[in-house]
Amino acid sequence: MISVRNAVLAVMLAAVVAAPFVGAAVSWAAGPQGRPAKVAYAPVPGGDYNIDPAHSIIGFSIRHLEIAWVGGRFKDFKGTIRYDERDVTKSSVEFTAKVASIDTGVEARDKHLRTADFFEVEKHPEMTFRSKRVERKGRDGFVLHGDLTLKGVTKQVAIPFTITGAIKDPWGNTRFGVSAQTKLDRRDYGITWGTALPNGGLDVGNEVTVELQLEAVKPAPKPAAQ
Repeated sequence: MISVRNAVLAVMLAAVVAAPFVGAAVSWAAGPQGRPAKVAYAPVPGGDYNIDPAHSIIGFSIRHLEIAWVGGRFKDFKGTIRYDERDVTKSSVEFTAKVASIDTGVEARDKHLRTADFFEVEKHPEMTFRSKRVERKGRDGFVLHGDLTLKGVTKQVAIPFTITGAIKDPWGNTRFGVSAQTKLDRRDYGITWGTALPNGGLDVGNEVTVELQLEAVKPAPKPAAQ
């Protein structure tokens, strides 16, 4: 059942990756003991940004036995965001994740999730996302629309997201954060393993909640050669 979640998570994961379109730069004001007291965000410069796997989480959760939630994540992924500072809605995202990197904290379950009952990783090793458009929603919100391919099935998905802040890191790189959450139906991707419970409901839910916390990085310009 966790594998089901993972499947959905993969999908969301791809969609979420696309989310980091809107961004900003940051300036810090020193507070007591050198801690930042205030941050003033500014627009993020246009260009290509890479998702930082070391500081990003692609997580998911799914209902188990109708009484609790079980979660997991994908550990091996990469993504590129082409950010258009003049018109955010013209930005684009591409994302790829190794489905075998699914991690729910229980090795036996992870192995099951990699089988044909769920992701069938030997036949479908990667999950991909390609954005189609970015839609502005309200004052601060956006929705990323694109194609998510998982287990050989491609479906259009919509991923609401917000920008959580942008800064210049200690090495001169520009970074911005993205927070996104969406829901997917695992059955849309041919993941149907599970059993109905005697008193109603399912041992593994069909709806998967995907939560993404991402950092997108644009390397600092290299010094001009002397």
